[in-house]
Amino acid sequence: MAQPTRPELLIALNAAPALSRPAAYRLAQELDRWSTSGSPPDVLAAEAGVPRAQMRKALAVIETAADTAAREAAGAERLGGRIVTVDDDGYPSGLRHLSPPPPVLYIRGEIPAGPAVAVVGSRRADAYGREAADLFSRALAAAGVTVVSGFAQGIDAAAHRSALAAPGGRTVAVLGCGLGVDYPRGHGRLADEIAASGAVVTEFPCGLIPRAWHFPLRNRSLAALAAGTLVVQAALRSGSLITARHALDLGRDVWAVPGRIFDEGSLGANALIREGAQLVQHPADLLELLLPTAAAAQLALPPSAPEPEPPPGFAGQVLAQIPPGSTRLADEIAIRLESPVDRVLAALLELELGGWVKRLPGPVYGR
Repeated sequence: MAQPTRPELLIALNAAPALSRPAAYRLAQELDRWSTSGSPPDVLAAEAGVPRAQMRKALAVIETAADTAAREAAGAERLGGRIVTVDDDGYPSGLRHLSPPPPVLYIRGEIPAGPAVAVVGSRRADAYGREAADLFSRALAAAGVTVVSGFAQGIDAAAHRSALAAPGGRTVAVLGCGLGVDYPRGHGRLADEIAASGAVVTEFPCGLIPRAWHFPLRNRSLAALAAGTLVVQAALRSGSLITARHALDLGRDVWAVPGRIFDEGSLGANALIREGAQLVQHPADLLELLLPTAAAAQLALPPSAPEPEPPPGFAGQVLAQIPPGSTRLADEIAIRLESPVDRVLAALLELELGGWVKRLPGPVYGR
């Protein structure tokens, strides 16, 4: 049997239902190390920094990689899209700043060049939130700024529609499901309109239905595609705040529209302002900040970001074993925590995906 090509392997890894997302990201980065090696699975798992069970599943993917890649490419084409891998020239430069970046994208339409702003907010937006989203998105689009959002109901949909309503307006939708899934239900026509003047983008295979854990991954890509993120209306436990955190981690700007102190749906945006996000009350405030620097900000590598809050649970215990400025072996952490090394590796993958740690050869992990 012929060895599959790198693009075929990347697409097959990305589409493998048995692989965890962190493992797929890691194995895509280590593709040449494990895919052509004759070493035992346990050795490869240790070298790649993934649990042994995940490595065995990845090795099984090799046998069907060519067929899987052909099936996914045909499915994307039927939906009017195409597949772009992280190795391709057409891969968005902003996503390369993510660590690790999504190995594969499904794109319908064309991602516009030039400055972009992510406009995000609550699915349960009230009239004030929708009006604010319309004001900012329409003005940004009219000024030639691409509006990026998450295609959800509420603020996201308002941002997309208002950008399209501006003369020459362009917008990009980042999905938490596959291109072939009608979600949110009834947004099919909106997706068609977005693809005609911008792009619909997802890292998930064509038929994959949305899951709760998809949306934090969608939010990190959404933030990376833009020079900054504008939070229009959000509660304290809103996914929009995750997008804002990813923007900060990337060294991008975060802006917020203030809301009434009595409205639960405005508490998240108000909290961002209290914590240092730039308050904006009119599109002119944002455009004065954005237009002179937006293009350069998208091309420049992100500066050092502030240390994010540590995660809860076992991942937080693992992180505590790696003081800032130090490095630790996965085996060393497992011994200290008296925990199986596979469990520690899974937690380290989660921490790496969240930007808390970086993996060095060994595998050694540092902060």
